[in-house]
Amino acid sequence: RLVMRQETENRKEQIVLRFFEIIDAHLQDLVTEESGRMMELREISRKLYCSQKYLIEIFRERRGHHPCHYYVRKIIDRSAQLLTETDWPIAEIARKLTYDPSNFSKFFKKYTGLTPGQFRTNVAVLR
Repeated sequence: RLVMRQETENRKEQIVLRFFEIIDAHLQDLVTEESGRMMELREISRKLYCSQKYLIEIFRERRGHHPCHYYVRKIIDRSAQLLTETDWPIAEIARKLTYDPSNFSKFFKKYTGLTPGQFRTNVAVLR
């Protein structure tokens, strides 16, 4: 019984870790234009061989938040990386990440407190 419980816990942690790997790979595919649309949570759960409901349950149990919370964080982190490491126009970064440029600026500011332009300027000042 204890072994089964441990196997279940290991499987849950594997699902969480694999979720992050899938998101990272997908965001890279968007940037390199190997994919042209944002993957939905149900597609990710299928890749993990579990239901969307179970995925949400695992994340709330293991990490305290809905998986979309982490998906958004990954998008913001990738956006910040592109703003920092490339000289691509902000509109191009937005399009690569499947956002309308005006919505992207609002989205980015909501989570960082800065517009993408302000973020890029602040990073440049710090260098």
